[in-house]
Amino acid sequence: MNTKTTLPISEARKIIFKISDEVQKPGNYYTFTEKGRPKAVIMSAEEFDSWQETLEVVKEFPDLKKDIKEAEKAFKSGEYKSWITLEELLRKEGFQVADKSSKKYGVSTQNKAKSR
Repeated sequence: MNTKTTLPISEARKIIFKISDEVQKPGNYYTFTEKGRPKAVIMSAEEFDSWQETLEVVKEFPDLKKDIKEAEKAFKSGEYKSWITLEELLRKEGFQVADKSSKKYGVSTQNKAKSR
C-alpha cells in the first residue's frame, strides 16, 4: 500500500471531493482503512470499468496467455495456424451472422413507364 494514498475512512470523508478529483488521473487510487486495516479502495469510474472488462476477458479466455505465446511462436517460425474468425466464433456462440452471399440488392434510379 502506498502511504501517500492510504488513509483512514474518517479522514477521507473530510476530503472526499479532493480524492474524487485525484483519482481521475490514470493509475491513481486511494485505499481507505478502518482500525489500520484496508477496508475499501476508490478509483475513477473509467479505471474501474477497464478492470471489469479485463476480468471478463480473463474469465472468457482463460488460456489467452498460452494462445498468444503459441501465435507468437508460430509467427516467428513462419508456421501458420488456422485461427477462428469472428464470424465462426459468433456462430459457435449461437449468434446469427448476416448472409454475405454474392447476391446484391439495389435501388434503380431509372423511371420505368407503366404499360397499359
